[in-house]
Amino acid sequence: MTAIEAVRPDSPATGIVSAAAMSSTELLEQLGTDIGAGLSSGEVACRRARWGRNAVSSHRARLLLVLWHQVRSPLLALLLAAAFVSFFLGERSDALVISVIVALSVGLGAVNEYRAEKAAAGLHDQIHHQTVVIRDGRPSQVDVTDLVPGDILDLRLGDIVAADLRLLEVTGLSCDESVLTGESLPVDKTIDTVPAHTALAELSGCALMGTVVNAGSGRGLVVATGARTEFGKIAAGLNTHPLDTEFQVGLRKFSMLLVYVAGALTTSIFVTNMVLHKPVMDALLFSLAIAVGITPQLLPAVVSSSLAAGSRRMSQRKVLVKRLVCIEDLGNVDVLFTDKTGTLTEGHIDFTRAIPAADADPDSVLRWGLLCTEHSGEPGDIVGGNPLDQALWNAPEVKAQQSALASYTRLGVLPFDHQRNMVSVLVRDSAGRSTLITKGAPETVLQRCIEVPAAAREALAAEFAAGNRVVAVAARPARDQQPPTTRDEHDLRLVGLLVFLDPPKTDAAAALRRLATLGISVKVVTGDNPAVASKVCRDLGLGKGVLTGAEVDALDDAALAVAITATTVFARISPAAKARIVRVQRLSGGAVAFLGDGVNDALALHAADVGISVDSAIDVAKDAADVILLEKNLDVLADGVGEGRRIFANTIKYVLMGTSSNFGNMFSAAGASVFLSFLPMLPSQILVNNLLYDTSQLAIPTDHVDEEQLRRPSHWDIGFIRRFMMFFGPLSSVFDFVTFAVMLGIFHAGPVEFRTGWFVESLATQTLVIFAIRTRRIPFFRSRPSVALTMAALGVVAIGAVLPATPLAQTLGFSPLPGLYFAVLAAMVVGYLVLIEIGKRVFYRMAAVTVAPRRRRYSTSRSLRRRAARFSTATKQSASVATNT
Repeated sequence: MTAIEAVRPDSPATGIVSAAAMSSTELLEQLGTDIGAGLSSGEVACRRARWGRNAVSSHRARLLLVLWHQVRSPLLALLLAAAFVSFFLGERSDALVISVIVALSVGLGAVNEYRAEKAAAGLHDQIHHQTVVIRDGRPSQVDVTDLVPGDILDLRLGDIVAADLRLLEVTGLSCDESVLTGESLPVDKTIDTVPAHTALAELSGCALMGTVVNAGSGRGLVVATGARTEFGKIAAGLNTHPLDTEFQVGLRKFSMLLVYVAGALTTSIFVTNMVLHKPVMDALLFSLAIAVGITPQLLPAVVSSSLAAGSRRMSQRKVLVKRLVCIEDLGNVDVLFTDKTGTLTEGHIDFTRAIPAADADPDSVLRWGLLCTEHSGEPGDIVGGNPLDQALWNAPEVKAQQSALASYTRLGVLPFDHQRNMVSVLVRDSAGRSTLITKGAPETVLQRCIEVPAAAREALAAEFAAGNRVVAVAARPARDQQPPTTRDEHDLRLVGLLVFLDPPKTDAAAALRRLATLGISVKVVTGDNPAVASKVCRDLGLGKGVLTGAEVDALDDAALAVAITATTVFARISPAAKARIVRVQRLSGGAVAFLGDGVNDALALHAADVGISVDSAIDVAKDAADVILLEKNLDVLADGVGEGRRIFANTIKYVLMGTSSNFGNMFSAAGASVFLSFLPMLPSQILVNNLLYDTSQLAIPTDHVDEEQLRRPSHWDIGFIRRFMMFFGPLSSVFDFVTFAVMLGIFHAGPVEFRTGWFVESLATQTLVIFAIRTRRIPFFRSRPSVALTMAALGVVAIGAVLPATPLAQTLGFSPLPGLYFAVLAAMVVGYLVLIEIGKRVFYRMAAVTVAPRRRRYSTSRSLRRRAARFSTATKQSASVATNT
């Protein structure tokens, strides 16, 4: 039996539960791993070939599943049943036409949805999550899906545990395991063994995939990966279909509206035709065709096309969305909470100087500051650690400190956390003297110091006023040789201040103005000092109101909601307070976005309507986000918001036009069937009309959007859509009835000629009305449609006019029309468009569009789905995942 086989999780007596009962020495030996050197690159490749990727799911576009989404419509099923019945009753031409139209409709929808699925898979390929492992004797960052059993994995605050680990070293480590166990309190971790068959929630010597490092740090041995982990077993049985977004909820409500309207029309038409003693089969097929005709069958295809095209444009603009429908939610944002570093400032933090206190000198301040870090690696090659520590170790002055630093031995570390805002390290020098060093936010460090010089406080105030970031360093002699605890952080003496420079971005002010034109209010939420945050924001024109974390905590939710409206800067804010601010703002209505990239931002990212992070963010922040920016820049975010609003606007164009014109045509058909002795249009002709019309609308995603539609968020408003349908539908019917009068009174048309004339007129009016509906401006003169949309609309109208003169005319029940008819048709189309323009002005003057406050409820299931997404592979890797699970 090989080393890896000894701990195969699918063996009856092994897995993370059994590994927890084994000593670390025994596990390291069985897995052929050294705690200091880790695995070699060659061994990693061999193990990955055997065990596959560390993934619990795969992203791939499935054509058969897409086809099923298209054909599962009850209306389509009824049409297919009707086609079969027609075939066996001898109406084979009708059966053939209906079948072909259904096939074309399904095909168009499937092609567009499949393209959208492929676009989503492409987005997944561009989002990566990394973790720190020890390989070839040195720390390195690798993608979480590259982990194999036997890897040595480092854990730090905010990390999402990337596999099932047997812990080898811990320093104050605790993990949030709520995603697996439902337990809300963090679980303290040790390296001790536990009895065999211990419950999952009591594996204190292990860290489990999908859980989050809540405090401290540690190092662990990878025991299981992918679907063999405890998290993977749960994810494998989970319905990983993402929960609906606000856009999808609105789409579903709209679909239900159409179902009710279609049901009412279909039932009334069928009953009326039966009362008039018309053939049962004709009445049934006609009623079904009416139901299909009023339904925008290609709405999913139009939405998918819009989202897929939008995702490609957004990717080019350095914006990635985890799910295509998140594009719509991004466009709805009207309040943005953002951190300061890297968003309003350059984000390239540089150490500038050390300011000594009392009898210290700058070199000693720097030396103590370098010793008090959590970094791994050597200067110039820092892996992990916070940005301030990285800037400190990469400073040119560090080279002169190398020999002095080498004379110290680290005895223990008390890691940084967001409650203390400090890190403490116990070191021993070459003479055997031990010193406790504490470094962190000046306010908290100075509280633990004795005899702080007035000059130091004045220097600190001056640096804050200048907008610089400052870290305080303090120390005291220590007697204990044990790792430090929070009880040791007292009676310190201030050594000095470390000053860092992170200047405002040169283009940040312009980006803020651009967001303002989009109707987005920007508020800064930061853990930095209030004076520093205020200085930066004032320089950028964001100077209204400042609240500190202590002031926020003192307010109840009602008072906080009022305070948020008058506040631009929230400083020294804790992670929980960030989430509370976002939650309270959401209760006031509208959509709230949060932009952050640190572990202290994760709660707020989850609480927001749209969580936004950056590709360089810490894993827990990327995991919580819906949108990933490849560049931390507000201009990039503005591009994404504009694209989201453009897509929503184009989707609504199709919805408004489709519901109004379809409703009008079907209402006209229902009315005509009452007083005519024949069906006003055959079922196959209604379906052809609907197919041609919908096909022309596939070009809507390419259309231009008026600037005023991009200036504010847009939301689904079913009441507004219903009013639009009931207002413009009858206007459309007016010209249908005029056509009826022309065909019967002027051309004395029989059934075939009547149906042909109405088919051509209804297709022309409902297709060309897009040019009026697509804008509130005067079409063509003040708002020009895209070339693709113009060509598609005119092309479909031309096909409809020519179709009665083609060989297909007899099959479809058409006959050629006289030339005079087209002159009358042109006049009617012009009159119709003029009437629509007049009606448009009246309607929008009368319309009062209200937007209901948006609510979103999160659940454990949602957290599992989002967490599972980070441990997933793309199409090309899915085979290996399936093979090795």
